[in-house]
Amino acid sequence: MKAEHRAIARAFLDPSRPFDRHHYYYALSKLATDPLYDGVCDALRGRTLPVLDVGCGIGLLAQRMRADGIASPYLGVDFDARKIKYAEAGRVRKGLDNSRFEVGDAASGLPAHFGDVCILDVLQFLPDTTSQNALVESAIARLAPGGKLIIRTGLTDGSARAGITVLVDRLSSLWGWMRARPTRYPSLEELRARFDRHSLTAQFKPLHGNTPFNNWLVVAEKPAESQL
Repeated sequence: MKAEHRAIARAFLDPSRPFDRHHYYYALSKLATDPLYDGVCDALRGRTLPVLDVGCGIGLLAQRMRADGIASPYLGVDFDARKIKYAEAGRVRKGLDNSRFEVGDAASGLPAHFGDVCILDVLQFLPDTTSQNALVESAIARLAPGGKLIIRTGLTDGSARAGITVLVDRLSSLWGWMRARPTRYPSLEELRARFDRHSLTAQFKPLHGNTPFNNWLVVAEKPAESQL
């Protein structure tokens, strides 16, 4: 286990509850096995635009960004008030600068924002196709010139990995970690077509890592003003 992973995970240790180490070990596991945070930080490194993290959970991306030296202003939103409570406590313990968290339901709209947007493991948990499309459109509308929309999602492609992804997401809902059930996974083709309509340059990268899931990292970039 890397020392930097342990340093980040300690943000989720509550001194008043010394035997409650659930989120500490969750953070350690995610950082060690899930390539998500490496991929997102690679996409954000060297940038200064504000970052909106939709479905931020307990705030691991914010912790990893700051540990990685990424100082962009950060706002994390999640509709699970429990996770926002843990995220805020972690923010205070680590003294994360220029960062904040708030409760917000992505299915009902996004907060005012102008910069980069991250939607990580969220699309499949929205109630229907209309809600998924509306969220992506809302996120695109909040991109600054040169802004990046960074999405991590499973893709529907008929593969065995896709089937495993659906199963584990459903189990996450049954276990109570995710408060919604997965409904539908987008396809690469439909995402690419949507980005093309908005003149976004998109890159699609498999993000399986050491997992059996059919996860992909999608980075769609809006042209700079000089290119519009």
